[in-house]
Amino acid sequence: MSDLSHLSLNGRQKAAALLITLGRESASQILKHFEDDEIEQLTYEITQMGRVPGGVKEAVLEECYNMSFVSEGVALGGLDYARDMLAGALGGQKAQEFIERVRVRAQGAPFDFLNDADPAQLANSLKHEHPQTIALIVSHLKASMAANVIANLEENLQGEVASRVAIMDRVSPDVISEVEAGMKTKLSSLLTQDYATSGGVASLVSILHQVDRSTEKVIMDALDETQPAVAEEVRQKMFVFENIITLDDRAIQRILRDVDNKDLLLALKGASDEVRNLIFRNLSKRAVELLKEDLAIMGPVRLRNVEEAQQRIVNVIRQLEAAEEIVVSRGGEDEIIT
Repeated sequence: MSDLSHLSLNGRQKAAALLITLGRESASQILKHFEDDEIEQLTYEITQMGRVPGGVKEAVLEECYNMSFVSEGVALGGLDYARDMLAGALGGQKAQEFIERVRVRAQGAPFDFLNDADPAQLANSLKHEHPQTIALIVSHLKASMAANVIANLEENLQGEVASRVAIMDRVSPDVISEVEAGMKTKLSSLLTQDYATSGGVASLVSILHQVDRSTEKVIMDALDETQPAVAEEVRQKMFVFENIITLDDRAIQRILRDVDNKDLLLALKGASDEVRNLIFRNLSKRAVELLKEDLAIMGPVRLRNVEEAQQRIVNVIRQLEAAEEIVVSRGGEDEIIT
């Protein structure tokens, strides 16, 4: 980053400029009070910043500390400064981990070039790869793309790949680069055109939120057989239609206000008696009578249509949860006070 101007810096860049200005020792002490993700973000900005002119130094100090004096001259950032600063705050090994992660980030997201490929063709090209390789790749794709790729794999491979995504942790940048280079060569015909944590339960949950319910069931059944503990952790972190029975009446009533009547009818067509009774309990007597009449006269419907309707209701639930209008229990993760 050249020709720095205080006015052109965002908040994170100003924080990085301030850390450079304060010097390695003081910056190291300050960083000890940050979370890991914040340290990584600031480290990235420091490595990109390089030189901080005296004018910018003065501006960030005045803004943050309301000081009227600052030393003249130019402060130096860059990779070496970031490494020394992190070593003082975190120790040599963890400092190097952050540096490697920032290097990967600066080079762009791994496997990003595959996000423009056709999901079905990509799945077909990957089907003969080792499941661990497939898991590494899909864990770096956008969630919607990863979901489509997994949905296009054979069922026996879907569960295996999902299981490996869930239990995957950190992967060496060298391994990621090697696999990525191989895929660029092998899959170049498909293209239309973070040292990162690869996979993990959160990554799998993001993928499952994007797949259809049939694929979700295949994956969860496979996880139940091969990784039951992981399967339970995944369930605690995601919401599926059957989980609606865990919601209280107030939440159900709020959800029903936003649910399309056609979706509700289709969803209940394939729902358990327990789910139906919960819904009926939170509707007016007249609404329940009409709904039961419609269910009675409804003919056969495609399973896919039922699942899609249920998924749309789940999407409403997730949106309301994100807006903090309802509370969805996550096992023992949250304590609710009423």
